[in-house]
Amino acid sequence: MDTSMTQLSPPLVLVFAASDPTSGAGIQADLMSIASMSCHPLTALTAITVQDSVGVEAVLPLDARWVEAQARAVLEDMPVDAFKIGLSGSTEIIEVIARILDDYPEIPMVLDPVLASGRGDELANDEIIAALRELLLPRTTVLTPNSLEARRLLENDDDGEPTLAECAQRLIALGCRHVLLTGTHANTPQVVNTLYDASGVVRSDTWERLAGSYHGSGCTLASAVAAGLAHGLAVDEAVQQAQEYTWQTLAAGFRPGMGQ
Repeated sequence: MDTSMTQLSPPLVLVFAASDPTSGAGIQADLMSIASMSCHPLTALTAITVQDSVGVEAVLPLDARWVEAQARAVLEDMPVDAFKIGLSGSTEIIEVIARILDDYPEIPMVLDPVLASGRGDELANDEIIAALRELLLPRTTVLTPNSLEARRLLENDDDGEPTLAECAQRLIALGCRHVLLTGTHANTPQVVNTLYDASGVVRSDTWERLAGSYHGSGCTLASAVAAGLAHGLAVDEAVQQAQEYTWQTLAAGFRPGMGQ
């Protein structure tokens, strides 16, 4: 008897994200992270990018109907345990993702709000940011912004420049259940990542700040969180495990090109 078809499947994580030819970020980095966390990745490609280790030169969003068709095909075939969303590419794609999430409200979702490249190349306009706020934040289990992304998501807020803790609470008020605010962009000797929910700080973790800058660290972290949730971990446990994994990958990083 062939037992290969009766073996239990690992947890499945469906990723919506754009490609990165360097494989340092984007859907390629998601694949490596999720597989390294003992899950099986499924993908719905949202956009094709032209980029290297220095920056992003061009982004070509796919037709939203193709994004939906990719996701529906695997969702109708396989029991997905978590969603991870990265660069969407267009408001139409965000609308499609929101409709899909509405059909699977019990499945946890991790949102990495990719708004700019490490070099600062703009990857989301005001319409895309508004769509993220209105359509995806209310469906998000864990949002993983850095300080710049958190403030951009709230840039239409008229109450001045809030503290990061206030940013987290305002993002939660928009509907997401948890916010993991990363400290990579802060001018501090160590990186402090803080997880919030509606009651306040859930956990705060401090990590050695490594020299240099790293391509795809946000993609890696968010994918690792999604993998932990797919394994059935509580949010705080998934966040701790994902941070440990991400720090180890950065500490073992290498520089094959001219950029990050």
